[in-house]
Amino acid sequence: MSFPWPPRIPLANIPTPLELCEYEPLKEAGITLYIKRDDLTESAASGNKARKLEFLMADALARKADTIITCGGVQSNHARATAIYCARLRLRSILVLRGEEPEEIDGNLFLEKLAGAEIRYITRADWQDRDRIMEKIADELEREGRKACIIPEGASNALGSIGYVKAVEEIAGQCLKQGIKTDFIINATGSGGTQAGMIAGCRLFMPDTQVLGVNVCNDESYFMEKIAKLLRDMRSLTGIDTGAGERDIHILDGYVGRGYAISTPEELALIHDLASQTGVILDPVYNGKAFYCLIQECRHGRFSNSVNVVFLHSGGIFGLFPKKREFSFR
Repeated sequence: MSFPWPPRIPLANIPTPLELCEYEPLKEAGITLYIKRDDLTESAASGNKARKLEFLMADALARKADTIITCGGVQSNHARATAIYCARLRLRSILVLRGEEPEEIDGNLFLEKLAGAEIRYITRADWQDRDRIMEKIADELEREGRKACIIPEGASNALGSIGYVKAVEEIAGQCLKQGIKTDFIINATGSGGTQAGMIAGCRLFMPDTQVLGVNVCNDESYFMEKIAKLLRDMRSLTGIDTGAGERDIHILDGYVGRGYAISTPEELALIHDLASQTGVILDPVYNGKAFYCLIQECRHGRFSNSVNVVFLHSGGIFGLFPKKREFSFR
C-alpha cells in the first residue's frame, strides 16, 4: 500500500542507525536488542521531535506563518527542538512552559534561550487550559498583523504522527537489509504521537511487529483513548485506512515511578550502568523509564527467549543536566 506523504521540510539527519546493543542483562535473558538511534536525528535539536516537525514546519510555512507557538514542561524536548528549528527557518517562537522559571537555567531551557525563544511560564493549574492560552496568544499576534501557527504538546497531532509512519518505513528497510526479524518495537510514550505513528507504520510496513509503549505520565486508559483518536485523525487526514485500531495499542503501564520527569534512584542507576557498559546514554524523563520497564518486564517473563526487540531512542539527553546532582558515581 502506498502512503500519501504530506509535504515535509528535511530537518532530521535520516536515516538514523539501527544498532545492535549488547547489554549483558538482556543477553542473559535471551533478548537480542537493537536500538533505533533517533537521538542522532540532529545535534542540538536531536530526538524524535525532528521527524514530526519536518511535516509540521512545512505546514506552518505553507500557511505563511511567521510565529510558532507551542507548549511543554520547563525541560521539554519538544519545545527545545521547536525553538531551534524556528531559528533556522527565521520564525519567531513562543514557548508556553508549565512551571516556574528555575533559578538555574540548564538543559533544554538553556538551549531554548540560546535560540531566541520567547518563554511564557504558566502554573500547573493553568496547564489544563494550555490550548486556550496558546489560542489567546495567537489572537493577540493576529491583531498585531502577525500570523501564528500553534503546534500541540509533543508535536502530537495527526500530521506530526506521520513522521513516525515514515520512521517505521525506514526501520523496515534496515531490518530487511540486516536480516532482522523484529518481534517488538518499544518506545516511551509521553504525548502519544510517536506511538500512534509507529502503530500505523507497522500495519503498513512491518505487520508482524508489535509496538509497545511505556507511558511516562498519565495511565493506560488515557493513552488508549488518545492514541486511538490520533489513529482516526491520521486516517481522516490521509484517506488511508491502515487497519490500525484499539487492538493494536499496547501500553506497558506501571512505570511512571515517582511521576513525570521525576526519577527514581533505580532508573538513574540503570542509565549509568547502560552508559558505562555500552556508551548509549539515555535521558531520565522518557527513555530511562522505558528502558527500566524493558528490564523489569524481562525479569517478569513477558518476553520469551530469542526475541528481537527494537528500542526507540527518542533523544532527550539535555534533560540529564538538570538532574546531575541526583546521580551517584561511587
